[in-house]
Amino acid sequence: MKLSRAALVVATGALAPALLLSTPALAATGTSSSSGTAVVATTDADSPYDTMSEDDLRVAILRIIADPATGRGVNREAQKALDGTVDDLRYFLKTGRWIAQDEDNLVAIARILANPTSGKAVKREAQKALDGTAADRTYFLQTGLRLAQDEDNLVAIARILADPTSGKAVKREAQKALDGTAADRTYFLQTGLRLAQAEDDRVAIMRIVADPASGDALRAAALKAFEGTPEEMRYFLEVGRYNV
Repeated sequence: MKLSRAALVVATGALAPALLLSTPALAATGTSSSSGTAVVATTDADSPYDTMSEDDLRVAILRIIADPATGRGVNREAQKALDGTVDDLRYFLKTGRWIAQDEDNLVAIARILANPTSGKAVKREAQKALDGTAADRTYFLQTGLRLAQDEDNLVAIARILADPTSGKAVKREAQKALDGTAADRTYFLQTGLRLAQAEDDRVAIMRIVADPASGDALRAAALKAFEGTPEEMRYFLEVGRYNV
């Protein structure tokens, strides 16, 4: 769905009563995983803005602008409203902000789709949201993105378990993550995998040190790597040992 088409849909007033005030941060974790504050848009029948003074309306809009979670589209329309009439202020708070919020949501989802680290499930659900309604986009950014990310994480961990090169510690922690919660899987892929890989690498390096076929230079390089960072140990096992 192109943005121009989405704008036309939104302009007809087909807006959800609750839209995000913030866009997700990514990830990539793969990162990666969304947050936002749902704010209910009032209708003409129950809108508090009809009885508010001009000063109160301006304060309400200034609070929206001051919110660091406010997107570019909402900020732009808020500034326009502040430069307008009292009717412009009320229109923005009752209607315009939600149209602008959906514009920001469209941009956020388009960025997720363009992110090369986004997984298959995330891209699938993001495309559905992009082709759907304003309510679909709100749901995706508030809930659907997190669920789709966990689906991708499950696939990634299953592949690690199936990889014959995965060590004992990596497989142990991967299985724990697979049997755990979505947060457990996120932690494993972001942090636990690196730590478990380092555990396996230490074992592999000590085997090199203990191998009677290892020369003095290789043992010295192995011990130096053993005392280094997880990245240094991995480099030694993948590259450094062969250079020695």
